[in-house]
Amino acid sequence: MNVETAQVSLQGNRNDNQDRASIVVTDTRILLVVADGMGGHIGGDVAAEAAIDALVRCFKRLRGGIRDAGDFLRESIVEAHEAVYMLGSALAPELRPRTTITVCVVADNCATWAHVGDSRIYLMRDQKVFTRTRDHSAVELLVQQGLLKDSDVRTHPMRNFVEQCLGGDPDIPQITITEPRPLMAGDVMLLCSDGFWAPLREEHLAKELTSHLELQDILDVLAREAEQTASPSSDNVTAVALRWMD
Repeated sequence: MNVETAQVSLQGNRNDNQDRASIVVTDTRILLVVADGMGGHIGGDVAAEAAIDALVRCFKRLRGGIRDAGDFLRESIVEAHEAVYMLGSALAPELRPRTTITVCVVADNCATWAHVGDSRIYLMRDQKVFTRTRDHSAVELLVQQGLLKDSDVRTHPMRNFVEQCLGGDPDIPQITITEPRPLMAGDVMLLCSDGFWAPLREEHLAKELTSHLELQDILDVLAREAEQTASPSSDNVTAVALRWMD
């Protein structure tokens, strides 16, 4: 596979960085993951770490190709959820660490992705957002009901109310999984926490990420821009990206 990958994570104006991310590349498949530990709950950083570790472990257990990417994503996210929940159950009753998760696997010239929470996955093509995930959040419900415009999500007072996450409760959260999507030369997959996407316009993200500059350089610049735009209350800013060159 002929690909270019990049990764960035900034603390922003927070006391610590509770985001985690990983990229794993083999000869036949690629894993991209971003987790945003939920800052309103103690242990968001360890929740994100446990989720990432579980997903990477599931990916590395695979032998050969991925028969069904959707099944793999569902099973591995459930395992990650259970890992985060068990981590919390070992702590005091009031400590229930939680995290969002975004996961993308690339194999056989296709990308398949899944998410829980309000971290996002974008597919950029021809300087536009070809498609993206829809947040598991209170404001997204308002958008789906026609009560709020997409452009108003970033400034809505309920923007940080996440409806689904890993950990917290034993019940398996809602997991949204796409069908495999064939990748075209120049396509860019972006996975990011809300600290990255919320301060930046989608049109700007698509134009920059589908340019001919080095992907790592672009991601670094966009992360700094997100951090500065949201200052002095910037969230953690984390993203991973893949450019398909075949």
